[in-house]
Amino acid sequence: MNLLSRVGASAGLAGLLPLLLLYAASGLVAPLWAVCGLVVVWVVLVVFALRWFRRRPWAVLAMPFAGVAVWLALLQVGESFLGWTA
Repeated sequence: MNLLSRVGASAGLAGLLPLLLLYAASGLVAPLWAVCGLVVVWVVLVVFALRWFRRRPWAVLAMPFAGVAVWLALLQVGESFLGWTA
């Protein structure tokens, strides 16, 4: 694993940390059960990131972007179909 790959994977892991705050703050819009589900999704992302750190470092770098996309999609679906409002 070269230095560039290691830096990329580290940046991906660092990008997942503020995502937890974003997921937890969803309680302003989503009900508690949905926020708990989002936190579980975040934990799964972190577990995959740790497992893929050496094998797929560039996938780890993309995980924060995928996490934001999942967060936006779930809140949009909740607002559209389940009536979640702020």
